[in-house]
Amino acid sequence: MTEVKNPSGSSVSTSAGDAEAISYLKQALAAGQHWYLALLHAIGLWTSADEVCKDRAYRYLIDGEAFDWLLLAERLCATVGGLLPEDEKNALLFRGIPPLELQAGEVKKLIGDRKYGQYLNYFYGVTVEEALLLAVQEEIDKERRVRGFRSQGETTDETYQRIYNTTREDLLKIFRQEKHYAQLRSITLAELKEFTYWLFKYRLKRCEKAKIASDTKKALGYLKRQWQKRGVFKVLAADLPYDDSV
Repeated sequence: MTEVKNPSGSSVSTSAGDAEAISYLKQALAAGQHWYLALLHAIGLWTSADEVCKDRAYRYLIDGEAFDWLLLAERLCATVGGLLPEDEKNALLFRGIPPLELQAGEVKKLIGDRKYGQYLNYFYGVTVEEALLLAVQEEIDKERRVRGFRSQGETTDETYQRIYNTTREDLLKIFRQEKHYAQLRSITLAELKEFTYWLFKYRLKRCEKAKIASDTKKALGYLKRQWQKRGVFKVLAADLPYDDSV
């Protein structure tokens, strides 16, 4: 382990590979490399699947296969303080808008094929799955308005029933039993991401291929519409198989 100084002057214990990633990022910025390219290269050098830094737990890899790259980007950006353009950094971390448009091949070269594949697992298993839930909830809300319901009301159970054929409460209970997690009334952001990825795999195991394809198309269509409102289509050059007519 290596002691690495953060901008506040305190130290955190970091693995050798992670220390190399942080060191590379600082040196690349000092040499004038574009910060986004330097950041992606540093992400490629990073080795830890999770860590605790300044009393905050970070889980970058869900189930050993789904890579939360924006969480790691946030962690790495914090190590270089005010060296990054604040508006571009915030656009990336909070709105998913990268400062450069890169092709998939460029991203793979910077972060590595393995991490890129893990990123795609996260994209489809967490980002797209979340979009599916929101898309179906949107459909239900529209149906309610057509039927004359002015208030949207609580539609969570109906949303989960349509996608997974059971309630969110039952699914969360099963998930926690499988993971040996406590059956709490609340859920952390890290556990929510893991639960969402579990839902993705749960759906793939139990649904017919035609429904899986239809649901994925619906989710991608919803996601594309939301991203277009923010001025971006793909956050990390996913090169998605996409039908523009969606």
